[in-house]
Amino acid sequence: MNRESLIESANKLKQPGPEAAAEFEARRERLADELNQRMGARPDLERLIGSGNRAMMEDNSRNFCRFMSTLFRAYDSHVFVQTVLWVFRAYRSHGFQTCYWPANIDTFVELARADLSEKTFAELYPFFEWLIVNIPAFVAESDAAVEAAKL
Repeated sequence: MNRESLIESANKLKQPGPEAAAEFEARRERLADELNQRMGARPDLERLIGSGNRAMMEDNSRNFCRFMSTLFRAYDSHVFVQTVLWVFRAYRSHGFQTCYWPANIDTFVELARADLSEKTFAELYPFFEWLIVNIPAFVAESDAAVEAAKL
């Protein structure tokens, strides 16, 4: 799946309602903190993110929650795809492994399911599921961009 296919599939996601967006926004900092605590307690953390990258991982968690909050208020599939592809390229260049994202997003989904109302979680989950399902495509696209830059 290439960038255009990713955008096409992201176009099928439905922007959450204002109540769901507001609930997520109200809880985003707490969710980011809980995600950092949970990920930070993993015995395999260094293998996932590389040596000395804990602060970068913590920034990523906060930025992820802020970005998703903004996205839920004004959804744009192009911005969504372009940002995720940038994140994959940038963080991988600092030593984050591709197995970081499934671990991170799965953990986030568990936290969100427990913290958000059922209705809000149901509206937001398709975005996280889309991210999880498309991790291989993000890896392939970011690899292709890195290789193209070398030419």
